[in-house]
Amino acid sequence: MSRPTLSIRSVSLSVMSALLFCLMAIAQDAPPAQDVPQGPPAPPNAVAQGTVALIQLSDRIDTRTVKAGDHFHARLAEPLTAEDGETLPEGAKIKGHVSSVFPGFRTRILLSFDQIDTPRGWVPLIATVTGVPGEHGMRAVGEEGEIGRRGMTKEEVAEAVVVGAGRGAVEGERAAGKKGAAQGAGNGAADAAYSALESGHDLILDKDTALEIRLDRNLLVSRR
Repeated sequence: MSRPTLSIRSVSLSVMSALLFCLMAIAQDAPPAQDVPQGPPAPPNAVAQGTVALIQLSDRIDTRTVKAGDHFHARLAEPLTAEDGETLPEGAKIKGHVSSVFPGFRTRILLSFDQIDTPRGWVPLIATVTGVPGEHGMRAVGEEGEIGRRGMTKEEVAEAVVVGAGRGAVEGERAAGKKGAAQGAGNGAADAAYSALESGHDLILDKDTALEIRLDRNLLVSRR
């Protein structure tokens, strides 16, 4: 009777170890709350700091090939209007660059914005990515607005680990009985945990991907 007890104990320890490893990785990836920066009131010819806008990428950004310092282009996906009625039209061009690429189990990329084309010429655009609408597998994480893949939730990871352990146990028992079941369960749980974390690898932002940004400085749109 001791062998089945040891096998069950081994299965439980393997599953719990794999699950704990995944949950610790997910906890480290949890985004902190973002504070909206405060600044001086916007002049009448400016779009106020804190305004949220939609833009679209004009270039494809792939974390497998881009590196810090690479430039990209984007455009406004909706008009922005200053207090005095001056409007930046949809399609206004935007220049930016890749600040950082963070590889690993949860690949991230940090985009910085440099300039936007306005009636007064190219002016500095200081903004932070706050969302990736329409891309359910991606999100903005961290205070600086890094873009990362959503990955699996805690519940999805737990389910994957348990299912992986069950499949591994069945295959192991077929090959080597009760002892094989315990070993197979451990291997199955570990494989499932690795697959859950591996789901965050590589990040591709295709051309026309929409990004939600927040202005971190007042944006002057006219010479008035």
